[in-house]
Amino acid sequence: MKEELLFYCQTEFELIKTLFHSSKYEMTSLSYFLDDLKDLSKFDSYKNGKYVIDISTLGGGYYNVGAIQPIGENVFRLFSNEDIIYICDNKHYDLLKYELRYCFEHFIDIKEKYNQWFDKLSEPCIITIDKQHKKITDLTSEEFEKFFAAFRESLYGHEKFKDDFYDIAKSFRLFNKIGEHKVLSLFLLGESGVGKTEVARALYKSLGGDDNLAKVNFGNYSNEFSLSSLIGSARGYIGSEDGEIFMRVRNTDVGVILIDEFEKSNATLFNFFLDVLESGKMVSSQALEIDINGFIIIFTSNISKNEFPNKISPELRSRFDYKGHFTRLSNQDKKKYVEHRIRSIIKKYNKHYNEKLGNDVVDFFTKVIPVDKYENMRDINKCIKMEFVKYIENNNPPKKSPSILSYIQKTLVSR
Repeated sequence: MKEELLFYCQTEFELIKTLFHSSKYEMTSLSYFLDDLKDLSKFDSYKNGKYVIDISTLGGGYYNVGAIQPIGENVFRLFSNEDIIYICDNKHYDLLKYELRYCFEHFIDIKEKYNQWFDKLSEPCIITIDKQHKKITDLTSEEFEKFFAAFRESLYGHEKFKDDFYDIAKSFRLFNKIGEHKVLSLFLLGESGVGKTEVARALYKSLGGDDNLAKVNFGNYSNEFSLSSLIGSARGYIGSEDGEIFMRVRNTDVGVILIDEFEKSNATLFNFFLDVLESGKMVSSQALEIDINGFIIIFTSNISKNEFPNKISPELRSRFDYKGHFTRLSNQDKKKYVEHRIRSIIKKYNKHYNEKLGNDVVDFFTKVIPVDKYENMRDINKCIKMEFVKYIENNNPPKKSPSILSYIQKTLVSR
């Protein structure tokens, strides 16, 4: 029987790692040994030296409760090195204290064991990921007006929303600077294809984004492991890594986050965003922190206004700075969208193929695409792509390569 199992809090992990590394201990997870129990050479390599082994994987739901005790009793006896320290996430305290009662003599809070070391180390030991993001709170008054003019032009229709957002954004900029408002949150509901996600894209482009919009689709976040998928699994778990939302925010250059299909999440995720909107920080399960002070988070949903109170918790509803219902665009707005989309496609096409398609092409498409037949903007976009391909095939055939004979003739002439 081993002497003791030490329990730590997730947010203290980086502090614990510093503590043990300073004492020349090497840290690893028990999952490394459980992957292949037939390979006993893994245990032999740990006979000498100073090691810390995190056994949190035993309580993480990867093994049936009835299997934890026999796994523990058979695995821990293979460690012959007495200079090994065993640690575990404290949320598994009750489970592992009982299941591993024949493996360890004592179950102790790590701070009780190393209280003097903890006192010497400065807290908190949360690592801040300090990447510069373009945010509306960093703009000058003149820059903000230019930004908003570009935003108005990029988003078609929804004039009331644009007017409301202008006032909300100005208020947010003021109160953010005095520390009263950390994150601006918008909840946009309405049927699919009416332009809800376009708000986030328009904001991203208008702020000069060059990388990728930070987008997380919650259609895949409805099960019990949703929070782990979003913010990462705890240290010591198989597959432990940062969650999707941290990777998305790292890979963007603009302080805008799009949370799509938010109604498909659950109470655990609701609570996570309650804290995010209050603190202006996202903390992963691995104690990594991203400061999103000054960010805009857009939550979108296909639910109706009547479903909204039943799908979203009252605590979270009260935290949203703006709640808006998007309806279908008018035919005039659809035509403006077609014109904007075609101009964008032509610009990219000309650059890639070194062509010179002009404004006459824009006029052609605004006449040929029957916007009154489409209610969904995604369907309009599909029609634009199909018609553009037809236009290129019919009016701009690929240039033929010169024949071998003409090549030889040119070569002879040049000589």
